[in-house]
Amino acid sequence: MYAFIEGKVCEKSGGTLILQAGGVGYLLTCSLTTIQAAPPVGQTMRCMTYLSVREDAMELFGFATQEEKDLFLRLIAISGVGPKLALSILGSMPVRDLQVAILMDDVTAISRAPGVGKKTAQRITLELRDKITQAEVSSVSAVADIPVKPQAADSLGEALEALMALGYTATEARTALSHVKDRNAPVDELITQALRSMASL
Repeated sequence: MYAFIEGKVCEKSGGTLILQAGGVGYLLTCSLTTIQAAPPVGQTMRCMTYLSVREDAMELFGFATQEEKDLFLRLIAISGVGPKLALSILGSMPVRDLQVAILMDDVTAISRAPGVGKKTAQRITLELRDKITQAEVSSVSAVADIPVKPQAADSLGEALEALMALGYTATEARTALSHVKDRNAPVDELITQALRSMASL
């Protein structure tokens, strides 16, 4: 019904944004990512939107980018993931980081989002891994086509945490691991290959 709303930012809080457009104030429920991306009150913003219609309520969701909206729609299509949980996941890390985490079966990173347990995180990676294209995550090259054994997911998570302990950001660590040739390798080898990848950048 609404593809997007462009208007003046009237108010923004922890999880909602009010945009005034055509004399109407639209209350949008948003992720923390979108709230942070919103300009100061009084400035104009374009928000991608999704209207949720239930028997007992209608709710309008807003997104700073089309990429965030697309991933939101994929998340709510998963059994057990409703709009509020999807926003919680989207607000826990940048969209690109979340896409990489899904491609790499990084259950640990996804389960850090409020309200997300390990089983839900595993379901998300299982159902979305094949739906995220390499074009959507430019930092993930041909390694996205390499199958990952179930036990390798934990190794990738350990390698990620080890790289972060060395002082690298989550984004830097995930990007480096996405360039590892053998994602089924032991943890120490994953770390070594990731460090080599960062050294060559």
